[in-house]
Amino acid sequence: MASMDPKAVLEGRVPGRPPVGLILGMTVSGLCAVIALGTYAVLGGAGFWVGALLAILPIPLLIALALTLDRLEPEPPRALAFSFMWGAGVAVLGALVLNTLGLLYVTVPIFGETEGHFVSAAIGAPIIEETLKGAVLFGMLWFRRNEIDGFADGIMYAAMVGLGFAMMENITYYMRAFDDGGAQQLQAVFILRGLIAPLSHPLFTAMTGLGVAYAATHRRGQIAAPLAGLLGAMVLHGLWNGAAAFGLGGLGVVYLLDFCVLVTLIVIVFVERRGTVRRIEAYLPMYAGTGLVTPQDVRMLRSIPSRRAARRWARSVGGAPAGRAMVDYQLAATELALLHKRADRGVADQRWFVTRRDSLLQLMALARQAFLRTAPSPVAGPPAGPPWARQGPSGFVPPQPPGPYGP
Repeated sequence: MASMDPKAVLEGRVPGRPPVGLILGMTVSGLCAVIALGTYAVLGGAGFWVGALLAILPIPLLIALALTLDRLEPEPPRALAFSFMWGAGVAVLGALVLNTLGLLYVTVPIFGETEGHFVSAAIGAPIIEETLKGAVLFGMLWFRRNEIDGFADGIMYAAMVGLGFAMMENITYYMRAFDDGGAQQLQAVFILRGLIAPLSHPLFTAMTGLGVAYAATHRRGQIAAPLAGLLGAMVLHGLWNGAAAFGLGGLGVVYLLDFCVLVTLIVIVFVERRGTVRRIEAYLPMYAGTGLVTPQDVRMLRSIPSRRAARRWARSVGGAPAGRAMVDYQLAATELALLHKRADRGVADQRWFVTRRDSLLQLMALARQAFLRTAPSPVAGPPAGPPWARQGPSGFVPPQPPGPYGP
């Protein structure tokens, strides 16, 4: 597969061209994160290091939990990393500056000290922070909308942005708790923010992610859906921040609300995963004439355990290269089914559809040849493995399937 860059094909970008926008965005986000951390370190003293350690500690586990929802059609790791860094860098530094200016020059002068802080927390901060976090999602909708194939993708990118933002914000909360009340208060704040409600920011921003995902995969609602999602994020965030003024009862209500939102998002992801499986079963058989898809392949592709078994078999007969080829085949086949979903909804340009389809089929052909070439011959040795591995490799013949852009 030396003549093709599988990652470039799967991500829908031009092979050999460095992602300049991504590199620039990561650089800017990293610089913003360093500036924010430097500010915290200067203001926090010893409490900064304690806060930083506690804020970073649960992040790997939270990211791993989020990624478990994205296994059927995983998003590009560097796009997820950029989303996380945007939340931890640009969004945090922008919120730090704008929230402070709003508090000093708007809410406190107008409403007074006590009410000004409440208005800033319940109204000003949600508007500023959700706009800054959502900006990267709006940017993806504008520049990389073809990367968003459904609601699960919007949720994933929103989760990464929210986790990055929450990590940096928690540093300040832990810092203050350590400085004001010592170990006992720090423990209480960590339990509240790090253990009981670590997903608050991802949940808020997931509303924006849903709106952006709808706009990316439907012809209607290009403006209304993202704005409605952003408004939903602001409302959830505002309810969360304002609940503290109503005591334990208010906190209990918003905790219950956020739990319901979390369950709803998980249900959306699993329902959409089942929809993707149905599209694999509906669209891929039309490519049987190319020799790249068999009924056994379709059965293998429709469940995560069978995909895992196929990768394990490929590694057993051909080592790591064959295992990677199987991964490429599985991802390309899934992207092909999702490409037809776009075409059916009228959001895929015909020329782009044909180019994208043929590049995915070519990747499937090369990947299939790579992991089947290493399989032992059924005559010379034991059976060649699972049923889907017993099909001989074939050359690439671009098909003309029925559908919106078929013959």
